[in-house]
Amino acid sequence: MASSSMDTEAAGQDSKGSGYTVAATAHAVDSDSWQQVGLLLMIGFNCAYVLSFSNLMMAPLGWGWGVACLLLVGAAAWYANWLLAGLHFIDGQRFIRYRDLMGFVFGRKMYYITYFLQFATLLLCNMGFILLGARALKAINVEFTHTPARLQWFITATGIVYFAFAYFVPTISAMRNWLATSAVLTLAYDIALFAILIRDGKSNKQKDYNVHGSPSEKVFNALGAVAAILVCNTSGLLPEIQSTVREPAVRGTRRALLLQYTAGVAGYYGVSVAGYWAYGSSVSEYLPNELGGPRWAAVLINAAAFLQSIVSQHLFVVPIHEAMDTHLQRLDEGMFSRYNLTRRLFARGLMFGFNVFVTALFPFMGDFVNLVGSFALVPLTFMFPSMVVLKIKGKSGGRWSRLWHWGIIVFSTVLCVATTAAAVRLIFNNARIYHFFADM
Repeated sequence: MASSSMDTEAAGQDSKGSGYTVAATAHAVDSDSWQQVGLLLMIGFNCAYVLSFSNLMMAPLGWGWGVACLLLVGAAAWYANWLLAGLHFIDGQRFIRYRDLMGFVFGRKMYYITYFLQFATLLLCNMGFILLGARALKAINVEFTHTPARLQWFITATGIVYFAFAYFVPTISAMRNWLATSAVLTLAYDIALFAILIRDGKSNKQKDYNVHGSPSEKVFNALGAVAAILVCNTSGLLPEIQSTVREPAVRGTRRALLLQYTAGVAGYYGVSVAGYWAYGSSVSEYLPNELGGPRWAAVLINAAAFLQSIVSQHLFVVPIHEAMDTHLQRLDEGMFSRYNLTRRLFARGLMFGFNVFVTALFPFMGDFVNLVGSFALVPLTFMFPSMVVLKIKGKSGGRWSRLWHWGIIVFSTVLCVATTAAAVRLIFNNARIYHFFADM
């Protein structure tokens, strides 16, 4: 039976003392402090996606269910990631990739299932980032002209900027030099947003907080909102982020998670709730579209959101870059050798070219968020960690522990099916309303 450092850091420390094994990778391992990773998580989750969360999370649920789901899903995601962080060391191995962990415990088939779920999540998430970045650029353009360019031009421009950043800042550890700038940008648009939202909320006397639609529409929209809340709280790539944390890696990662789920959550939950309070159930899918105030404030918020998203999006797509770099580059050479630079140019260009094309073809913002949170993030966040615990602990974990984790698996399975059905329904509805390459 495999042993794990689930309850203490000892297994990880002992493994290091006896020489634990780590899979070959082109990216850095065991190089970053937990404070750096904690700041990275706070910044990464306080990204441009928060500008859509009032519409995606609060409007379909209303005040009571909305606040309750924010708290419950947030707490559940914190616990699930805390649990997953304790599975980083098993049997003298340090698992720097989620798929490697699942493959080691359950076999090759689960390796590929995890591979598919993770990469589908990351690709869809990156498309959502590209779309949000393009929306921000177009919103700036609208402030200065009555005939703005088509959304697709801004999607292309956003993809090029993201590509350049991913090319010259290739790894998670390399992002350390950009964290301070990203933190300032995050504070800039958060403070500006809060100021305008408070002013607009006080002046808006006709706010409607009712949840609209037929009973079936309310149910499907609520399920989509739950999936969106999950997206704003977790990523499905914690082992890849944890791989950069210096030992004690389990304790350090859990401290970083504490920062995310306290200081970090205050930011993105605060904006989501404030947006709903200010505009009610009619709040826009892209919050800056609702804002009153001077032109410079709208330009500042959109510009800061776009610039901050350059750093944030990179965190949520690095595992794809790592997989391609590890297979295509020479591991005995530096990341900036001529050979590796050429290979990385091809790999990054291929991925961002595909993502830009698909995003331009299907510019439906909310669909990406709900689909990611439903069919992929639910099992990656809740189901898989409990499966690993049951497998490695067996009967030694105790009866109540087994019942607890089986309960999580069953509930997350039902939740996955229900939220995926709601997300697919939303996609089909929007596909009938919008046409390919729509200028939204």
